[in-house]
Amino acid sequence: MRFAGSCPAGGDVTRGHWPAILALIIFYEERDFLGPSVECTSECRDLLCHLSHCNSIRVESGAFMVYESLDFAGTQYFLRKGDYPDYHCWMGCSDSIRSCRLIPAQEPGAFTLHLYERIEFGGQVMDLADDCPNVVERFHKNDIFSCNAKGGHWLFYEHPHYQGKMYLIRPGVYNRFSEWGGRTARVGSIRRIMDY
Repeated sequence: MRFAGSCPAGGDVTRGHWPAILALIIFYEERDFLGPSVECTSECRDLLCHLSHCNSIRVESGAFMVYESLDFAGTQYFLRKGDYPDYHCWMGCSDSIRSCRLIPAQEPGAFTLHLYERIEFGGQVMDLADDCPNVVERFHKNDIFSCNAKGGHWLFYEHPHYQGKMYLIRPGVYNRFSEWGGRTARVGSIRRIMDY
């Protein structure tokens, strides 16, 4: 059965297939791409309006951030084009995926990030325009308390070499680490999102 509609609070979500589009992610209730499914082409704040749980995901095109909680909250996972036949494949701990957000493609030269050692842009400012596998080695700081993403989409990781929990940084200002979803100010590594 083909269904087209939108989630509460916005987002394109459909059941069925669209013609060629720029970005498409498909959520399945069961492992190995079985059971009821929902397709998204942009973002959805509440996947619960269509699926009770999510055990597999297929990204047909584009790149997405998926979240364990509604309204882009909770643990975050970055997914690029590919098949994820069960939640272990995206490093998930459960079948709880409740919202998703499209990450637009960026030109390599469009990345600029200002990092601050205190909340509300206080203290020393550290500029970044490329990937940083180890924040401590590069800036001699363990914590990033606020940031201003002037250009590009970024991923903050809690540990060096792109390990541990990740957080999406979209263009904009973040007065404190809680605004990007962090429980602490610890940022171990930073990567540009440009490879999809």
